[in-house]
Amino acid sequence: MPPRNLADFVKAYDVRGLVPEQLDVDVAWALGAAFAEVVILREGRGAGPSGCVIGHDMRATSPELSRAFGAGVTSRGVDVTHIGLASTDGLYFASGHLGLAGAMFTASHNPAAYNGIKLCRPGARPVGQDSGLTDVRDLAQELLDGTVEQRDARVGSTGERDVLADYAGFLRGLVDLSAIRPLRVVVDAGNGMGGYTVPAVLETAAGLPPLPLEVVPLYFELDGTFPNHEANPLEPKNLLDLQAAVLTHAADLGLAFDGDADRCFVVDERGEAVSPSAITALIATREVAREVAAGTPVDEVSIVHNVITSAQVPEIIAELGARAVRTRVGHSFIKDEMARADAVFGGEHSAHYYFRDFWFADTGMLAAMHVLAALGEQSGSLSDLMGDYTAYAASGEINSTVEDQAARTAEVRHWAAGRGVEVDELDGLTLTHAGDGADDPMWWLNLRASNTEPLLRLNVEAADADTMAAIRDDVLSLVRGTARGVS
Repeated sequence: MPPRNLADFVKAYDVRGLVPEQLDVDVAWALGAAFAEVVILREGRGAGPSGCVIGHDMRATSPELSRAFGAGVTSRGVDVTHIGLASTDGLYFASGHLGLAGAMFTASHNPAAYNGIKLCRPGARPVGQDSGLTDVRDLAQELLDGTVEQRDARVGSTGERDVLADYAGFLRGLVDLSAIRPLRVVVDAGNGMGGYTVPAVLETAAGLPPLPLEVVPLYFELDGTFPNHEANPLEPKNLLDLQAAVLTHAADLGLAFDGDADRCFVVDERGEAVSPSAITALIATREVAREVAAGTPVDEVSIVHNVITSAQVPEIIAELGARAVRTRVGHSFIKDEMARADAVFGGEHSAHYYFRDFWFADTGMLAAMHVLAALGEQSGSLSDLMGDYTAYAASGEINSTVEDQAARTAEVRHWAAGRGVEVDELDGLTLTHAGDGADDPMWWLNLRASNTEPLLRLNVEAADADTMAAIRDDVLSLVRGTARGVS
């Protein structure tokens, strides 16, 4: 293999590359050794016993790569526990439950040719470019290039542990579904890890008692070639089979998991997709109520949301009397802010949902259980239930290929001058027009540059669909150059 430049595929939050052109067993070994050196040994010095728990998804290359990573870890004298097949939130559970650093081998929703690694500290605390991943990458590059010596060290031990039943039992202890009304739910696992975890958590495969749920499975066969559709429910085309099945089976709702099952998307009984922002608002309402029932003053309860969740999310949190905490897009920012604010819950537009009771980590399964509980604790339909959380019209995220991102963003800022907007730059450019009733509707937009591609990402939300469409089209014409006659 030619020399690999790790900077090409060690991203802001994880490792994601083509196999074997970028990521192979040598790279995995080097990353494992570097992870042990940088995150486990340097940071954990004097903190007592250390170790690393490693899990992997259903991709054909995942077992071999995870074993090579583990060999790199043990070469630095650090013990390794392999948990085998796991969802990403299953790995986070193992990290939190066992108090060990963790590595999850998955490329999430990416095509079959890819694989990757998500890393965390003990307690599922994130490792990103600003919190150790850059140092791991640089040391691994030196190991691959032979510019640092392979030092002698005690070789760590290697063991195996099955945590699926413990994971399922832990989640059931957080949301009790035993007394809800009977529900029929179609679940599309997309041939990903949801096909492994759903039978354990929502059914009886892990030896737990049955729940009042009839699960209709779609694509539960673990297959990293994704023969039916991409395991990326954020793309509407990948929800079509689920939407059709919900109608065919007269189901109460549908759930779609991505490849590593850390994200969950929801479809109502009409086959209509439910906005992740609406799910965020629903779960936030439940978590605030639970905290208050436990004796926490409501004004001390915090919920984290990112800059492009619906405006209704902080509005509902404020109406409850709790505190909404706004942060940048990205799981490391959400997790860091949740820990800082001791937030009980956090949600993103991308259907990542984070829970304090789950070590501030994201878990699609726990979010799904909250939706099932909310629906099953009352007699109405999911569409009726979610009506209270979907007041505004949203564009969804629209990507535009743009070479000069700063110049186009400046044009949008100039366009907004005189329109009565509030400007902030917490994450990209956010413009908010508060509005003054029906003749002057509320709207806001966020325009963010991608960190890794020549893209600008636009999100628009407004009080009504016409206003949203008008703002969206005006801004896209500027972003894409068509306002100046450029195709």
